[in-house]
Amino acid sequence: MDGLTLFGLFAVTAMLVTYALERRSRWYVLGFAGACSLGSVYGFLQGAWPFGLVEAIWSLVALRRFMMSSRAAIG
Repeated sequence: MDGLTLFGLFAVTAMLVTYALERRSRWYVLGFAGACSLGSVYGFLQGAWPFGLVEAIWSLVALRRFMMSSRAAIG
């Protein structure tokens, strides 16, 4: 496997693990956002721009969810 494939495998595995653990802590939501960002980078580097774009949107959605959960914890 080349480096780009390993990077993609890491990104998708991180997305799966953090998504599965989201209910345990809001920090996993932030981890999911970061993993989606990595997935987006992978998509663009591979030339699959639709995948890269969708993962970037998912990253923003997860980041918003994290920010909303931190506001709920404060208020």
